[in-house]
Amino acid sequence: MEQHNHNEEHHIVPYWSHAWVWVALLILTIVTVAIADIHLPMLTVVVALLVATVKASIVAIYFMHLKFDSKVLAIMFIVTMIIFIAFMSVTFLDYSFR
Repeated sequence: MEQHNHNEEHHIVPYWSHAWVWVALLILTIVTVAIADIHLPMLTVVVALLVATVKASIVAIYFMHLKFDSKVLAIMFIVTMIIFIAFMSVTFLDYSFR
């Protein structure tokens, strides 16, 4: 039978940190709603996806505790975001020339 070492350090995040994250997510949600009312012909979807990516990053960093995990997971997250941005850029580039 295999034994696991459970000496992981748990991080206590202060309440003010959660409050700031909540305020940031609330502001970004308001920005997303405001973008829908502004007429930006080619940029509406791009800006909305950019804001959604920032919001997802904030959730991953703070609520999924990526900030406190190993650097390998942070690098994997960054590489994944770069690949996502590259795919979206190529998609919008293709769409803009149709």
